[in-house]
Amino acid sequence: MVVSDIGTELTSNAVLQWQEDGKVGKHFIAPGKPMPKGLVECFIGRMREECLNEHLFPSLRHACRMIAS
Repeated sequence: MVVSDIGTELTSNAVLQWQEDGKVGKHFIAPGKPMPKGLVECFIGRMREECLNEHLFPSLRHACRMIAS
């Protein structure tokens, strides 16, 4: 199950198709109630700041190796 606010992060056609193909459920948290995903927001912010903004990834394999390390 994917839990999200009603923002734009998880509304791309690719994500929506992936959810449908994999029968992955979705749940939207109530507007104005960010705490249910506070830990996720913290992780995403740190991942972006410490990894994604610092590196260029020529391939998915390279990205997976860099993120794992």
